[in-house]
Amino acid sequence: MFYLVFCPKLPIMSQTKTALRLQAKETRSLLSPTQIATLSRIIERRLLDLVNGFETIMVYVSKIPEVETECLITDLNRRGVRVVVPIIERETTSLRLSYLPDPSVLRASTFNVPEPLGHELPARPEDVQVVIIPMVAFDAKGNRLGYGAGYYDRFLCRYPHPIKIGIAFSCQQAESIPADGDDVKMDYIVTEKGVIRCNGRGT
Repeated sequence: MFYLVFCPKLPIMSQTKTALRLQAKETRSLLSPTQIATLSRIIERRLLDLVNGFETIMVYVSKIPEVETECLITDLNRRGVRVVVPIIERETTSLRLSYLPDPSVLRASTFNVPEPLGHELPARPEDVQVVIIPMVAFDAKGNRLGYGAGYYDRFLCRYPHPIKIGIAFSCQQAESIPADGDDVKMDYIVTEKGVIRCNGRGT
């Protein structure tokens, strides 16, 4: 005897997000390591101009093939900026924060993201003025797709005060990203092509 098993369809929004995420990842995967390094340095220069004057900045630590942030973190430290990096807590699906004066302590950790485990210098979310966020896909209105786990959205819903800057390569831009009430919009998006001001928020 055969039994038919009907799997529930994903909501249309989730289907769209999943498709956009896969498409953006495939497009990004076509960039060579040399292209990623070159475009990342252009994005870094635009970012340094944008965040000039801020004292405490949270920056994601990149993994391949994201926009590289290693040089950005080093340059911010050289400028005397207090650099804060996120540490992923899978058990609570949240982020805890640590200052990072010395990037050499970073080691690949959860989801292969480099983290300063064993060398943490706890930071208060309330002290962060700017958050620089990775994006898998984005649109010009400031809507962002991450990897789907919602770590940054939950963090930014709880601590909405920092200026939110998403960074990605221009090839990851979509015409429109569906958004719901739990999705947090970026104030700025920076690619190698320029800076998009999304929410009209000044620096």
